[in-house]
Amino acid sequence: MISQAPDQIHGHAVLEMMAQSDHTYTRTSLIAEIKENFGDDARFVICSGGNMTAEVLVDTLAAKGKFVGTEEAFQFDTGTMCNH
Repeated sequence: MISQAPDQIHGHAVLEMMAQSDHTYTRTSLIAEIKENFGDDARFVICSGGNMTAEVLVDTLAAKGKFVGTEEAFQFDTGTMCNH
């Protein structure tokens, strides 16, 4: 299990939200949904770092290849979920 500060949400929660919603997203719509679900001031942690805003988290997950599609219509690639 990944240790995290109690005030940070693991990025897996966002990926699970995306997988369950079956929506396609743009960067803007994903950030809006993250803020709606987790709060405007939520901070996130993933394997490679923490204290990320929704914007930084989305950019980091995109850079790690977690999304499939185009910039205007992407989804979480469930095959990229790490198992820890």
